[in-house]
Amino acid sequence: MEVVWTGLNSLYRGDKKLGCYTSLWMFPIYGSVIFFEPIMNIIAGLPIIVRGVTYMLYIFVAEYYSGTLLGKINACPWDYSNSRYNVQSVIRLDYAPLWFAVGLGFEAAYRYCLINL
Repeated sequence: MEVVWTGLNSLYRGDKKLGCYTSLWMFPIYGSVIFFEPIMNIIAGLPIIVRGVTYMLYIFVAEYYSGTLLGKINACPWDYSNSRYNVQSVIRLDYAPLWFAVGLGFEAAYRYCLINL
C-alpha cells in the first residue's frame, strides 16, 4: 500500500518513472492491522459510517504513536510538517477520508479471507 501511494504521488509530481519508497519501519506499523480483528468483530453489526470512523480513528492513533515514538530516535519515515492540517508533523487530518476507506478496505479483505480461505 505504501509503495502504491508514494508511486502515485510521484506521478502527481510529474515523475514518469513512478518512483516509490518505503521504510522497514512500516512493516510492523502496517502489521499492527492485525489488531483490527477484535475491533471488527465488536463493531460488525454497526452502520458503515460508525465502522469507517472507528477504523479511521484507530489508524490515526496508530500513526500518531508510531510516528511520535520513531521521532524520538530520529527515525520517523514521514514528515507532515508542510501540510496545513498536520498534528505534530506525524498525522494529517486531511487524510481522514483516505483512512476511513482504507479501514473499510481492510475489513472487506478480512471478511473475504474468512469466507474464501
